[in-house]
Amino acid sequence: MSSKGNNPFDKIQQNAGINPSDIYKVADSVKNADFSDEKTVRRLVRQLARMANKPISREKEDQIVKSITNNKVPTDFNSLSQLFKK
Repeated sequence: MSSKGNNPFDKIQQNAGINPSDIYKVADSVKNADFSDEKTVRRLVRQLARMANKPISREKEDQIVKSITNNKVPTDFNSLSQLFKK
């Protein structure tokens, strides 16, 4: 019942240029990841930035990693988007 424009993966592909199948691959690769481990989270953040072809500053990377490892991850797409835009 949802239209193509309401699919969150379509929004991600439109806004970030990331193919939904790539998102599934990343999600599958981190299913059992330890998100309290800084190295794991940093690797994931860098991987996602490369996939989106968006450079990320060290300061921004540090901020995202700290938020995730401290379990302060936004629970909705809009909040998550704001974290990356700051």
